Amino acid sequence: MEKINVGIIGMKFGKEFVRIYQNHPNVGKVAICQRNAEELRQNGEELGIPENLRFSDYKAIADSDELDAIHVISPVFDHVEQVLYALRAGKHAACTVPMGVTIEDLHNICEAKAKSGKYYMMMETAVYTREYLYVKKLMDEGKFGRIQFVRGSHMQDMGLEGWPEYWLGLPPMLYGTHAISPLLMINNTQAEYVVGHGSGRIADDLAKRYDSPFAVETVTIKLKDSDVVAEATRSLYETVRQYRESFDVYGTKLAFEWDQIEDEGQVLFEGGESARRFRVPDTDDMLIEELKMFTKREQVIDKDNPSFIQGAGHGGSHPHLVHEFVSAIVEDREPALNDLVSANITAAGICGHESCMKGGERIYIPKF
Repeated sequence: MEKINVGIIGMKFGKEFVRIYQNHPNVGKVAICQRNAEELRQNGEELGIPENLRFSDYKAIADSDELDAIHVISPVFDHVEQVLYALRAGKHAACTVPMGVTIEDLHNICEAKAKSGKYYMMMETAVYTREYLYVKKLMDEGKFGRIQFVRGSHMQDMGLEGWPEYWLGLPPMLYGTHAISPLLMINNTQAEYVVGHGSGRIADDLAKRYDSPFAVETVTIKLKDSDVVAEATRSLYETVRQYRESFDVYGTKLAFEWDQIEDEGQVLFEGGESARRFRVPDTDDMLIEELKMFTKREQVIDKDNPSFIQGAGHGGSHPHLVHEFVSAIVEDREPALNDLVSANITAAGICGHESCMKGGERIYIPKF
């Protein structure tokens, strides 16, 4: 059985992934990278990482001859630099969302990936959640009929304690992938153009940080080679809402709506006035034996991390992401969320923000 060796950059959110890689039958060595020396030592001992596989510098871990792939799980504005370095060092690269925050970022990663001959994957949790995989199964079985409309939202209060300062005032759609990706992937297509509208205002001290005043940004997305137009909404500050990272799908035979209140249950509309509330199942039956436990609701490792307090453990998506990335490398194929797919998803948000700032101007998504 072929095995690859993987390095993980970032141990705040990244710690959640180490055990998953360690349990994957196609993974040999697992290395970690963290800037704080004492925290690196503590995490290394807790996770059983040998000292020679602990790094404090992202360049050193990417340059290591012992590793085949790098998984970047660092702050948003570090993603591009670290992914580019990994690809140029001859490593396969995976990265938490977003892929980048400018169109130039996305082009640079696509170019570096092409030159490297390696694989890139954006680790988008939203298209590997229990909810998404359940709906995708119904879609594949033809239960929805013809899709008529899809809608996504990602609303949260980043003013809560525990979030790094760079989040303050961040334009919502620069990090729109959670709301946008299910809408494109469930329709098996890409975004062609977007029209965006900003709504409300955040405090001046927040707005001036990124020259972005809007409390909420909503984009409509024309899907390529499709009759469907998608809608995505994102908010970060000064808009009251329980955390919601959701999507809804409306078809000619069936419709699905996300919980209105967390843990209240999803709803299937089956025609006429018929509606059924239910709770989507865990997805352990879709995983290899060694990773099944990691998709269980009770298996969130770092329950004090804000990503999990608000994000409900990302819907059991983490083992699916790891398995897809590792399998793509071992099987020598493009991952489902490869560079071109990921660039289109991310660009839909970036261009959506641009449209909001331009008063609803139609913006076409660049070709990658």
